[in-house]
Amino acid sequence: MSERSAAERLLAVLAAFDHDHPALSLTDISRRAGLSLTTAHRLTGALTAWGALERDASGVYHVGLRLWEVAALAPRGLALRQLALPYLEDLYEATHENVQLAVRDGTEVVYIEWLSGRSAVGVHIRVGARWPLHATGVGLALLAHADPDLQEEYCAGPLSGFTPYTITDPVRLRRTLAEVRRSGVAVSERQVTEDALSVAAGVRGPGGDVVAAVSVVVPRAGAQVPALAPAVRLAARGISRALGWRPVRP
Repeated sequence: MSERSAAERLLAVLAAFDHDHPALSLTDISRRAGLSLTTAHRLTGALTAWGALERDASGVYHVGLRLWEVAALAPRGLALRQLALPYLEDLYEATHENVQLAVRDGTEVVYIEWLSGRSAVGVHIRVGARWPLHATGVGLALLAHADPDLQEEYCAGPLSGFTPYTITDPVRLRRTLAEVRRSGVAVSERQVTEDALSVAAGVRGPGGDVVAAVSVVVPRAGAQVPALAPAVRLAARGISRALGWRPVRP
């Protein structure tokens, strides 16, 4: 067995876990990772010894704290969340609605922080969740400032629909991205659920590139985009400054 194939098999074991499958038996891991039971047993043993997996009294495996320790070192993970949290809290206090922070990973948006009130509109979001870029406010904000080649490739690909209002037309998506760049905010209305509206803005890193996006998600009924947009822009600008970005003076 080559080193590469060994690494791929280890990663397949870890990839067997997701938000819908946070606890797995050895048989489950073997099936979901596409490995023989013997190989799965050997690899889960090694990962458990290192701390990447934990095994409870019933023999079921869970993701271990050692992975959390390693993941916390990611500059787009815990460090970004810690810098952004005061500004996210300010945005929440101003709106008492869902507030989200996300980054782009390939063609998906990954949520790394989420603040929500008891009366806030229901959303299909949790920390670590992934969604296609075109279907969410934060995703549109990130895609609008991505490399032009990636934008074209994304627009040309299949665009999944989640409601009758999800953007699935490449021409409409290109127009939407142009408007995001012009206005500085992305508005996603009824894209994932028909009762929600999201207003998002890009967060810039020290070099000026958009490295994350912040949003507020509110009930569509009665949503006041002109009132929400300045608050979202202010939060994005505050996080950008905390990351070391400084606006270029004309």
